[in-house]
Order: sequence, then C-alpha cells, then structure tokens
Amino acid sequence: RVLCHLEPCGAVEVDQAVTAAKSAFGHWSKMSGMERARIMIEAAHIIESRREEIAEMEVVNNGKSITEARLDVDSARLCIEYYAGLASTLAGQHVQLPGGSFAYTRREPLGVCVGIGAWNYPFQIAAWKSAPALACGNSMVYKPSPVTPVTAVMLAEVYAEAGAPEGLFNVVQGGQETGSLLCHHPDVAKVSFTGSVPTGKKIMEMASKGVKPVTLELGGKSPLLIFQDSDLENAVKGALMANFLSQGQVCSNGTRVFVQKDILPEFVEEVVKRTRVIEIGDPLLESTRMGALVSRPHLEKVLSFVDQAKKEGATVLCGGEPFVPSDPKLRGGYYMTPCVLSGCTDEMTCVREEIFGPVMSVLSFETEEEVLQRANDTTMGLAAGVFTRDVRRAHRVVEHLKAGSCFINNYNITPVEVPFGGFKMSG
Repeated sequence: RVLCHLEPCGAVEVDQAVTAAKSAFGHWSKMSGMERARIMIEAAHIIESRREEIAEMEVVNNGKSITEARLDVDSARLCIEYYAGLASTLAGQHVQLPGGSFAYTRREPLGVCVGIGAWNYPFQIAAWKSAPALACGNSMVYKPSPVTPVTAVMLAEVYAEAGAPEGLFNVVQGGQETGSLLCHHPDVAKVSFTGSVPTGKKIMEMASKGVKPVTLELGGKSPLLIFQDSDLENAVKGALMANFLSQGQVCSNGTRVFVQKDILPEFVEEVVKRTRVIEIGDPLLESTRMGALVSRPHLEKVLSFVDQAKKEGATVLCGGEPFVPSDPKLRGGYYMTPCVLSGCTDEMTCVREEIFGPVMSVLSFETEEEVLQRANDTTMGLAAGVFTRDVRRAHRVVEHLKAGSCFINNYNITPVEVPFGGFKMSG
C-alpha cells in the first residue's frame, strides 16, 4: 500500500537545503562544544521519549521486526549521546618552538556535510552520520534512500525540537540525480555515503571533482570461521545472527560460514533446525523474528541468487522460497523463508557476491592456515568472525583476517564507542 507521496529534489531544492545548512553553520560552528552538546543531549532525550513511535514508523518504513527497530532507535540515541560527550573535548595542540616561540593547531569544522543513507537502517544511519558531524560544529544535508524516506524526516523534527538552529540538519528526498547534485554542489565540504560498492565508486568519483573528502561504508561478503573446539550452541546462535538479522539485509553479515570438517554435520543439523522455526510474519507483532524484505525487486534478486546457487551445485537445506503469511493483509508482502545452502565452494556466485538477503552459505575447512587464505580471498573486507574456545587462536586469527570489524564468539555487535568500517572495497 502507498504510505506517502514524495517529490524528488532537483537543483533548486538541493541548493535551498545547502544554503540553509550553510547559514546554520555560521551560528552552530561558533558555539562552544558544551553548548552544542546540550542540544544534542536534548535530542537524545526526545528520541527516548518517542522510542515506540519512531520504531513503529521504522517497521512500516523498512519491514524489519519491531524488536529490531527498537534496538535501532536505541542505537541512534546512544550515538547522539556519545558524540555529545565528545563535543566539548575537541581541542588543538600547543607546540613549543625554539627561542620561546610557539605554534598551535585548531580543530575547525569543515562546513556543510552531506550524508547519503542506505535503506537497511534508515533512522540509525541518519543519526550515525549526523551526530559526529554536528558535534564537531558542522551542519548536514541528508538524503535517505528513496526506498525508505520517512524516518530521517523524524530525526530532523527531533533536532529542531531540541533547539538546533534552523537549517542545521536538512533532509532532501530523491534518487541518483539528487545524490549527484549534492556531491557536485560547490558549497558542500564533505560527503559520507553508506551503500553498495558500485554506487560508492561513483560517489567518490563525483566528490573528487571538487576534491571533497569522502567517507564510504560499502558492501561486504564477510567470513565466519567456526572451529571444532567452539561452543557449538553459541556458534549456531552466532551464525543465525550473522545471516538472518534484519532479513539478512546487513552489510556486515557473515554470509560465508566456514565450519571445520569434524563438526560440520552436527553444525548443519542444528542450524537448519533453528532456521526452520524462525517466526516470519507481521513485523509489528512481538512474536515475529523476520519481517519482509524491503521491496519486490530486491526480493526477486535474492531469490534469483538461490536459483543460481542450485544451478551451480549447492544444496538448499531449507528455505529460499517466497513466503505467504497466513494473515490476508500481508499476502502481497515481500516475504521469503530464510535459506541455508550446503555443498558450497569458493567459486560459486553465492559465495563470491553480496546477496543482501537471508541466505547462508556453508563451507567446510580443515586447517587454520587454509581457512584464513580462503576467508581473505575476497575483494571486500567489512567484517569477520571467529568461534573458538582457544583464546590464543582467536586473537591470532583475528590479526590475520583482512576486515575492519572482527568478532570473537559473537557477531553483529556494534557499540557506538567502537569504530565501524572496512578494508578494501568495503570502504
């Protein structure tokens, strides 16, 4: 059903947004860190008071379960609180020079920053991009994905209610053309983008025309290494979290699950048993653990990856099919059953390419040296995980994994205090 109608922003609207942000920057950048922090803390308090309202809108906006949406809202609030705390600590450096002279450095804001968000965490990413920018004294023009345009506007309302200067955080709607206008605008100082590798390359190329710095958080095809000495119960939970969180639509998901040969049968049996009982349905119900995928084209794309995997010799142990909920109101929804593929090899499309859906590819390995080489054999490097009881092995393996975020005996934990980013094509 249609939620709302939105007009894509053209050159006139983009220029209006950047001009408003530039005007707000003049006032905001001259405020002390403590003054900025007070407004940001107030924004966090408003988010906390509107938690359920924002979470419910995020479910409608994106299709994820209400349980996950609440955690996304919490993450957004915590991120704003964290950077509010850093705002007053930003300081330059005093350098003593010969002869009694000295020099000093100043930490100065850039100006108008552009944030371009992804559709898998609409509200959270808007907060993750805006909070550090605002804490440092910048203003922002934010473009959410046209697939999930609604909740970024709610964040703009929150900042305004908290007392932010008019124009400090602006939301523009639109697709590729709007993004291009933002990247090329002469008054934009920096661009931060979350999304696919091909689009990230285009963003970098466009920003380079104005020699603008860019921050890119792109795709992943992350490995999950499960050694035979691991706590199997915990490893299975980790694999489920690494593949089926948010309908599998998470850039850091550990979709290449490497399992040591001796425990492969037991692991596969247990992971399939758990996958089959994942509750799919109305994402607004507390009992639902998997909601709908974000759009019909995306659902069809994910299902096509499963078909391709079968053609290339993988075995579907469960799932990988369209799902029709029992509720008549949901029968046109973009649902599918979570899928576990076995018999996968490193050359298969399902192992090489990012699927961005609830599809787990299980592979077998024998030695640590072998699995490290295979795990790193990818153009991307966003995340990785290792499950083992051997602490020395865990840290040894993590040291050699070429990935930005590495997890030991857990997965997809993203505390706001910890940096998040990737290696290689992941940004």
